[in-house]
Amino acid sequence: MALRVDESINERSSAPVTRLPWGVAALLLATGDALAARFGAVTVRGELSGFSRAGSGHCYFTLKDMEGAPALLRCAMFRRAAMLTDFAPADGQQVEARGRLGIYDARGELQMVVESLQRLGTGTLYEEFLRRRARLQAQGLFDAQRKRPLPAFPRAVGIVTSLGAAALHDVLTTLQRRAPHLRVVVYPSLVQGAEAPAALAAALRLAGERAEVDTLLLVRGGGSLEDLWAFNDERVVQAVAACPLPVVCGVGHETDVTLCDLAADLRAPTPTAAAELAAPARDEALGAVQAREMLMRRALERALQAQAQRLDNLALRLGQPARGLLGQMQRLDALGARLQRAMLQRRERLAEAPQRLQERLHRAVTQRLKAEPQRLQAAELRLQAHDPYRVLQWGYAWVEADDGRPVVSASALRPGQEVRAVWADGQALALVQRVEARATTPSAQTGVPMPPTL
Repeated sequence: MALRVDESINERSSAPVTRLPWGVAALLLATGDALAARFGAVTVRGELSGFSRAGSGHCYFTLKDMEGAPALLRCAMFRRAAMLTDFAPADGQQVEARGRLGIYDARGELQMVVESLQRLGTGTLYEEFLRRRARLQAQGLFDAQRKRPLPAFPRAVGIVTSLGAAALHDVLTTLQRRAPHLRVVVYPSLVQGAEAPAALAAALRLAGERAEVDTLLLVRGGGSLEDLWAFNDERVVQAVAACPLPVVCGVGHETDVTLCDLAADLRAPTPTAAAELAAPARDEALGAVQAREMLMRRALERALQAQAQRLDNLALRLGQPARGLLGQMQRLDALGARLQRAMLQRRERLAEAPQRLQERLHRAVTQRLKAEPQRLQAAELRLQAHDPYRVLQWGYAWVEADDGRPVVSASALRPGQEVRAVWADGQALALVQRVEARATTPSAQTGVPMPPTL
């Protein structure tokens, strides 16, 4: 049955009705109670986006409509429920969340307090991210060998980002604090939207062509996977890899990873960290220079002190020449004494030399006199062994011609020739009657008489 309230009754009533206005907190509380009473526990399917985990353990994220409708639902999952989740939530994952709807009073926004979270699958955007990463990795754009070191002390730093981005303010503030002397060149570009990839690639190419900076920073603040999608575009990634300048990529928060992070020479977790990595702190550099200056000053002072002491010693030596002459005189006296001792030793050796020579001569003569009789006796025995008269004593005879020469061969005789035969005890004259030849002996062929056998 429909109930219609006639407002005219109130007008005709004699007692006026007064409507009290709602307070903001009361209205939000009443709305929250109405949502809780109307819906109770609900289960929602969607795609994770902007997932973050606070230090307290609470998790905050947004659920996107899985059909692509422009609808977002902010969610909070407290630490106890997050500990019961059996997977690591990340942007792009399709999940099923169970919880209760409510109103977040601080912002007056619809919020779901998630009590359990289950994974359904990977979102289409995240799947595209994985496909692009595999394709670009196969091209070698993420290889560690192509990473270039950053200059230790750059003269100028370039920044590729949006002029209205908070990341530009953070980077400029950090550079002003750490290196106020550093020249900064900004290459403005869109960082979000359909036109952002072409603008980012053009800014990177412009910075490389102008080559007016030593290091290039590609930065942007945090956001969801859709917000950072321009930094996953293949045109931007290839521009980062082809840039002739070392590129530091600081896009999003520490948990956000883009393909530009993988292609850059160095990845920074945040834009502020990118500025800190690109520019060394001036105070630290000045401190190192001052420390080196102190070390050099101390080394120079020690060297000057050593040379001053050396000069003082030389001055003392020049101021007292007698001390130097005294040392030379002492040295000459010592050399003279050594020379005198050497001469005395030489004289003693020369004086003893004749006596030693006389003793050596006496020993040599004595030994020679002892050896000579033995030598004469041996010679005498050899001479007696070759004495022909000794052979005659054995019964042999010596035959010689009338001219006294020995007859050593029968062929030297002729019949009727007179010869003399000599024996040990005498001799006799003989007349050759006949000569009979016979076979000659080796000694006869040579004409050398055989030595007697002893």
